Amino acid sequence: MKILTANRLADGEAVWFSANGGWIDSIGGAEIARDKEEEARLDAVGKAGLLDNDVVDAELVEVELNDGEIVPVRLRERIRAAGPTNRTDLGKQARPGQLAEAA
Repeated sequence: MKILTANRLADGEAVWFSANGGWIDSIGGAEIARDKEEEARLDAVGKAGLLDNDVVDAELVEVELNDGEIVPVRLRERIRAAGPTNRTDLGKQARPGQLAEAA
């Protein structure tokens, strides 16, 4: 399983492509590609986002589901989803209502 992630060009914020068809700030609502066809479609969405100057560094990342929550396989992506590991008062993890995926 994979999801599409990038950084929003306007502010550098880590974002994910949602099942509702837009870029969102929380990994929890990311659209999950479960086969090669869905991965190809998400990859095309990422390339379009680059061409439209909406996002940079768009890439598909491998994830797992843990009790229904999306958890990136790579530590780097877990940190991008939550925030710095040495300051839990900063980043997405410090925002009210956000999941702390890196915890």
